Amino acid sequence: MTTPAPTDAAGDRTRIATAAGAALLVAGLLLVAVVLPAEYGVDPLGTGGRLGLMELGITGQQVDKLNAEAAKGGAAQGAIIVGQDRPFSTDTEEFVLAPREGIEFKYRLDKGAALLYSWTATAPVNVEFHAEPDGAPKGYAQTYEKKDAQRGASGTLTAPFSGIHGWYWENTTDAPVTVTLKGAGFFALAHEFRGGGVENKTFK
Repeated sequence: MTTPAPTDAAGDRTRIATAAGAALLVAGLLLVAVVLPAEYGVDPLGTGGRLGLMELGITGQQVDKLNAEAAKGGAAQGAIIVGQDRPFSTDTEEFVLAPREGIEFKYRLDKGAALLYSWTATAPVNVEFHAEPDGAPKGYAQTYEKKDAQRGASGTLTAPFSGIHGWYWENTTDAPVTVTLKGAGFFALAHEFRGGGVENKTFK
């Protein structure tokens, strides 16, 4: 009859402690060498840069910041989306103004419709950017912007009401001036006012 060898409890505890310590050491090294660079953009050992992990960490921080700002400020809820039942139109116009002549050009926009524009002039002109609401008294206009001696402007407009929206340019010089306008937006009709007459332009 054989007698079982006595259990070396102290040795077992030592081996377990050693294994646990080794596991903690490996985990700590992974944390410092891989997790910190990849998750937080921190690279104390320089391994993140060599392994290409720093970019991941920096990108992750940027995404976290953007998500936090969006959640705090309700960025998605603040976005304004206005659906349209037709594609947007594009337009390029060129007007030659005689000395001391003025011209007015307006796009018809429904309330909430967007207009992107850019215009340039070969010499300084006086300009008024304004609109006439549908149903307003004759001669009424709401001014958005009025400036003298301008060579051009670019911007966007979201129509605050349905009506015609556009510009009056005045050549105050003694020589002809050419004004070039580029527009894009949800308009189907434009009006040119010159010399007391009106010329209409339609867009498909």
